[in-house]
Amino acid sequence: MKNSKIGLWEAVSLAVGTMIGAGIFSILGVGAQICGNNLPIAFLIAAVISLSVAYSYGILGSKFISNAGPIEFIIRGIGDNIITGSLSILMWFSYVISISLFAKAFSGYFLALFNIHQTPLLISVVEGIVIVFFTVLNFFGSKAVGKAEFWIVLIKLSVLLSFVLLGIWSINPEFIKPVLDNKSIVNTFFAASVLFLTYMGFGLITNASENMENPEKNVPRAIYLSILIVAFIYISVALVALGNLGVEGLIRSKEYALAEAAKPFLGSIGFTLVAIGALFSTSSAINATLYGGANIAYVLSKKGHLPKVFERKIWFNEPEGLYITAVLSFLFAVLFDLSGISSIISFVFLIIYIFVISSHYRMIKEAGGNKVVVIFNLIVIFSVFIVLIIYQWNQQKESFYTSFIIILTALVFEFFYRKITGRIFTKRHLNKSNV
Repeated sequence: MKNSKIGLWEAVSLAVGTMIGAGIFSILGVGAQICGNNLPIAFLIAAVISLSVAYSYGILGSKFISNAGPIEFIIRGIGDNIITGSLSILMWFSYVISISLFAKAFSGYFLALFNIHQTPLLISVVEGIVIVFFTVLNFFGSKAVGKAEFWIVLIKLSVLLSFVLLGIWSINPEFIKPVLDNKSIVNTFFAASVLFLTYMGFGLITNASENMENPEKNVPRAIYLSILIVAFIYISVALVALGNLGVEGLIRSKEYALAEAAKPFLGSIGFTLVAIGALFSTSSAINATLYGGANIAYVLSKKGHLPKVFERKIWFNEPEGLYITAVLSFLFAVLFDLSGISSIISFVFLIIYIFVISSHYRMIKEAGGNKVVVIFNLIVIFSVFIVLIIYQWNQQKESFYTSFIIILTALVFEFFYRKITGRIFTKRHLNKSNV
């Protein structure tokens, strides 16, 4: 049914909508806290890093058409083993942590909008309410989700475009002047390793590849276009926010940084409009991620990569899968701050990316691509992973330990689940039978 397929720009919109919800509104202040005036540069570096991952995603996504996305690539590259199973669990878990990030950002903007003093209890209450709301919305299925998502994406893009066009004229050049001493350069790479998570939404394109028109061409095109569009938006917004508010101002209001950055050129009205836009944006991210993560969990479960409790068809009778995702998301939102959650998400995704690129290298003859480029990209991503670990060790011991506990938990769970069920993974057929 050709008309039911997703076109190129629909796929780009899906990724752009998810990435923007994941980035600008939620951790702009966190990036400023790490690297100061070099925030736009950190977003640029993070975009370049993302393009190095996109190379393998684009090639593999055009050859192996599967809504399991990166897990399909890894299965083909390294086969059926405990690592593959653990990575499939981590893939689902990355959605859990992402939802907690968006819920925390929503809470910060919501309380600031209504001028309510932010206490840990109030923040947790708002986080719980917003997660419950979208859990209920998702329970009623994709039609409700899709209708809500269209309007949310439209509003947040309009807000960001207005923010850039109106704020660019009042930038203070001193606020955006790069600092290039050794410490600042190191901190910029630390920031890039965390801000890297703001580009991760491009992976959703491969998770929708079975439903795309001409996926052999449109998957890589959509991936590259979405990253370039989002990079332009991120860098523009970072320049305007930093140029109007300065580093100290962004850090002071990091839970609602973008709304505060609108005050110098739009006053209290600008603060209100951007805060409302942020609520729509973070709502969009929770909505899309809860639904998108659920669909991926369903595909992985259908293939034997996750317990059957996560199958979407079970939710309408015994909705444990949706509830588990929501409850775990709430726990992470309560236990960690924005910076800690951000670095944990980056940690998990970087591991998945390392295995995707490694799988590409092992399948280079079958899938295509330049071996030298793949090796170079693997070195880049592994280096970013090391940089992130160093940053966590120096600045976020709690996130450091939690990240490794998550990996260990996934490995132990997979080991025992495999022993108990005796399940094995099977490869899909090539694209021609899946399109």
